[in-house]
Amino acid sequence: MSDNQTNSGKLLERRKNIVANGVGIFNMATAKSAKGAIITDEDGRELIDFAGGIGVVNAGHCPEPVVKAICDQAHKYIHTSFNVVTYEPYIELCEKLAEILPHGEKTKAMLVSTGAEAVENAIKIARQATGRPAILAYTDAFHGRTMMAMTLTSKIDYKISCGPFAPEVYRLPFPNFYRYHGKMDYDEFVKMELKKLYECGKNLVNPKNLAAIIIEPIQGEGGFYSAPKEYLEGLRKFCDEHGIILIFDEIQSGFCRTGNWASWQNYGVQPDISTYAKSMGSGMPIAAVLGNADIMDKAIPGTIGGTYIGNPISCAAALATIQYMKDNNLNERSIKIGETVKTRFEKLKKLYPEIGDVRSTGAMTAIEFVKDEDPHQPDGEICTEIINGCAENGLIIISAGTFKNVIRILSPLVITDEQLEKGLNILEEEIHKSIKNKK
Repeated sequence: MSDNQTNSGKLLERRKNIVANGVGIFNMATAKSAKGAIITDEDGRELIDFAGGIGVVNAGHCPEPVVKAICDQAHKYIHTSFNVVTYEPYIELCEKLAEILPHGEKTKAMLVSTGAEAVENAIKIARQATGRPAILAYTDAFHGRTMMAMTLTSKIDYKISCGPFAPEVYRLPFPNFYRYHGKMDYDEFVKMELKKLYECGKNLVNPKNLAAIIIEPIQGEGGFYSAPKEYLEGLRKFCDEHGIILIFDEIQSGFCRTGNWASWQNYGVQPDISTYAKSMGSGMPIAAVLGNADIMDKAIPGTIGGTYIGNPISCAAALATIQYMKDNNLNERSIKIGETVKTRFEKLKKLYPEIGDVRSTGAMTAIEFVKDEDPHQPDGEICTEIINGCAENGLIIISAGTFKNVIRILSPLVITDEQLEKGLNILEEEIHKSIKNKK
């Protein structure tokens, strides 16, 4: 049966005919239902999910307590707008978030619907708290597609013909040890990157004009690169010296993905403000900005938020998701999954020079492909071939990186050992095939 005769093929053809081309399509899979780590497509085929809705379903597809919480809340009320009528789920969720993600002696929070909104509001808070206009971001960063978030986002492919962009945004190279260390050892590299940070006050932007520095401690779309711990410590010191707000974007790395509620907890470096979304609500649109209460309260009433801030059904879903994560020890499970995946990837790396790097923090795991063993020659073509081969054999997986040469693992953390092994077997076979075909 040809693709256009299958139910999946017909659905994709309907998509092509009605959905704007600018809406990205990373994988040709379809979904009729989903549970745990399995998606059943329109033709009844079961697919192992290694993409997790781009890191959204850490607690798995349709966890029963979350589904129940959604239904229960929908029977009570669906929307009042928190600006107009205060409701308890919003308050309780903020309290829970402050409990698991404390920012100093007293933490305050606000809720919105998407990660990009969280970033936009974090920037507004930082500017009001400092009275300064400038923001410093990093190369390979992804912070969203709304105007300020898109300006902060580094990858040009997400921004083509979308300008003019927001003013007063400056950028430094992300401290990517794998790609840029050259002949330097780790300590020398970190010193060099911190030197660039301090020099930027002379050749890029006056620190007295900087409201905030925003960074993903572990880049998501950028390729799962982790900033060195010592760099983040130096960044914290730099911000303290100049009265700059330090913002950590944890939208893809949050909620058990790295073996902690946020990756900054692994580093032991405290941000002033941090942003969350994705796996916070098991797929319901919910996001949060958390921060030191003194800083958060600098925002003038009415300048942050929106009509749908902290929708009550989404709040109920997030509360149930957090409890489900606690009940099932998903932080602990994340570490085990990451160890399993990294072990398999490292064995492959010993076999193939085409694999330039393997990296993992908890279950945030990636494998990078390059040409001629050169970090500066990314190989995105082989990733596309691997992803397509996996899809044909029952595995949903997606790439990452500015050059799409990184395969990232974002499987639900409730995936069984058997499903994980089966998925890794499919991926490994497709890597073998794709490398062989290039020779």
